[in-house]
Amino acid sequence: QVQLVESGGGLVQAGGSLRLSCAASGRTFSTYAMGWFRQAPGKEREFVAAIKWGGRNTSYSESVKGRFTISRDNAKNTVYLQMNSLKPEDTAVYYCAADPSWVKIATIEGVDYWGRGTQVTVSS
Repeated sequence: QVQLVESGGGLVQAGGSLRLSCAASGRTFSTYAMGWFRQAPGKEREFVAAIKWGGRNTSYSESVKGRFTISRDNAKNTVYLQMNSLKPEDTAVYYCAADPSWVKIATIEGVDYWGRGTQVTVSS
């Protein structure tokens, strides 16, 4: 069982930065692929970024590539999402997810564990 708690969301002006954190419970954090997803009002939940167990392999959606950076600290059971050059279209609830399967994280299908989300609002 893994519990995920996101933090770091808030209101920021366009062009600004935020860093999201996701603290995970459980001893097996380092064996899970971790991902960030987001859901804007009226839209489906979409993939943002993912990171493999050791932290060397990452993946990003085209819409955030070059602006967002995902990282993890397995000693602290925490995954981060550094968001720079934020745009109004980045406004959404951001969710952290964990799964032993990289494929499930990359495709959002059947992911085992989800956090409750943190709101990010980017004003123009």
